[in-house]
Amino acid sequence: MTVLLLALGAGAVTGLALGALGGGGSVLAVPALIYLLGFTPAAATTASLVVVTVTSATALAAHAREGTVRWRSGAVFAAAGIGPAAVGGLLSRYLPAALLTGAFAVLAAVAAVRMLRPAATSAGGPGPVRASRVAGAGAGLGAVTGVLGVGGGFLAVPSLVNVVGLRMRAAIGTSLLVITINSLTALAARSGSAMDVEWSTVGPFAATAILGAWDGKRLAARLSAGTLQRLFACALLAVAAFMLADAVG
Repeated sequence: MTVLLLALGAGAVTGLALGALGGGGSVLAVPALIYLLGFTPAAATTASLVVVTVTSATALAAHAREGTVRWRSGAVFAAAGIGPAAVGGLLSRYLPAALLTGAFAVLAAVAAVRMLRPAATSAGGPGPVRASRVAGAGAGLGAVTGVLGVGGGFLAVPSLVNVVGLRMRAAIGTSLLVITINSLTALAARSGSAMDVEWSTVGPFAATAILGAWDGKRLAARLSAGTLQRLFACALLAVAAFMLADAVG
């Protein structure tokens, strides 16, 4: 019963962050699965992909109804990440637990810094769209998703704005398409290790994450985006420091 309650609570917080910020909330899933629910780093990243996939797909459907998904641009961006996501998913099962934990801690710190120091928007708009830049950004995001089991919305959204040239609302909606495709690919590559995941725990976690995402949207309407990002970034820095200490300890 205690494990179930922890899974429900952690899933709700993860979904709340996802819904309020539109990205980055999935970074909470892996440390919650490791330190609250006792998953190994490898099992946690696999389970996180399940949570990321279902929450992203659910949010994608909502954004599609609002017309904020650019399907062609998203498909091109995601196509570049399919191969790296699959390779990353296969590679992850052979990486030492300490390396996975340390890499995830660094990623969480990067996400926090990006939220504390949002990139300024150029008055002249994005530069010309280059296929090589789109391919590089898409491949990088796919690799991160495959190895570490995170959606990478905090990386996808700025890439879609600055590299592909989408407006912010369209970038957020389109990023969900990219994240869903990458997560499904990485999850398929990990199908052999899926048997190690406790689905009785992951199921409630994912369910409350979906519900929490809807509450997060309502929270975002009441608080400023800057306030939400600063609060989340500070929490994420604390998580990153704890995981890094655990990895090197």
